Amino acid sequence: MTMPTADLTTQLTEQELVERWRAEELERAGYDPSAAAVLAASSSVDLHRAVDLLERGCPQAVALQILL
Repeated sequence: MTMPTADLTTQLTEQELVERWRAEELERAGYDPSAAAVLAASSSVDLHRAVDLLERGCPQAVALQILL
């Protein structure tokens, strides 16, 4: 038996919703999906700093080393 989509959505925790939003913002800033997911899942990573690093021209690999 499958659950309707609406039921699946309501089962997401607040933390999962926040991580999903953070990942979307990081991807929008230029991180690839896997890097964005790792950064989004780490509550110690400041989203604004992560975005700012790329906006200032920092390569993604270096930004990941700084942030993680």
